[in-house]
Amino acid sequence: MYKSASLTPDIKAIMFDKATERPEHVCDLVVKPGSYLCRNCGIKLFSAENKFDSGTGWPSFDQQHQNHVLEIPDADCMRTEIICSKCEGHLGHVFYDEGFTKKDRRYCVNAKALDFTSNVEVTSTDEIILAAGCFWGVEYYFNKLPGVVQTEVGYIGGKSNRPTYKEVCYANSGHYEAVRVLFDDKKINVEQILKYFFEIHDFTQVDGQGGDIGTQYLSRIFCYDDEQKLIAEQVIQKLVNMNYFAATQILPMQIFWPGEDYHQQYYQNNGQSPYCHFWRKIFA
Repeated sequence: MYKSASLTPDIKAIMFDKATERPEHVCDLVVKPGSYLCRNCGIKLFSAENKFDSGTGWPSFDQQHQNHVLEIPDADCMRTEIICSKCEGHLGHVFYDEGFTKKDRRYCVNAKALDFTSNVEVTSTDEIILAAGCFWGVEYYFNKLPGVVQTEVGYIGGKSNRPTYKEVCYANSGHYEAVRVLFDDKKINVEQILKYFFEIHDFTQVDGQGGDIGTQYLSRIFCYDDEQKLIAEQVIQKLVNMNYFAATQILPMQIFWPGEDYHQQYYQNNGQSPYCHFWRKIFA
């Protein structure tokens, strides 16, 4: 499953049009245990233990993961391009004989072509984007679900580009507060993700979530393909069969705009707990 439908224009420009981000790009790709995933298809490209500071302004690695990075001649006939072996998305370039590390190899990668997770064992991931009220609480609970390897809060569903929290909060942009949920596809599947989704919010509420009232807080499932849509429909039907009313709507994938940095992992970073989200067992 590829994620092109949710990618912002700048990520698409890098991965599909071979653009290069500015070298001073500020990113949180720090040297700590974890894995670096392809932003478009979710397979593991690099391990954090192979990352080093080259001083160039771009993330640098001296070893790839299990031949998941391919090397091909660049169009300029001078450099060697690197692409994802699964989706063929552009990542950057590889350079040799620079002397940075003992391996004498530097995979120079665009940060926006990568997702980072602190999970060191994951080799491939799947993804779905979910809206269920304030994204702080949704992210908080999904970070507790075994098999979820990374989350990101942001905005989806509106018509304007690069919406801000203020615009979305005042319901001026048409976006929903939502969460990208990345999960290890060998440990958990979409159906399990969606069942948990319904267990952590009030899917019967039609005007928001808890005390948060407004269209930006409505319950929505954004699907990448027909398979995800079918699974979502089946899970909702199970709720109906249990005599629940589900206000949740299933929508096709749209561009996901990452939220501001201070919204990411909000409750974890501030030592607080959700005020309008909860967990209760619904599915057997």
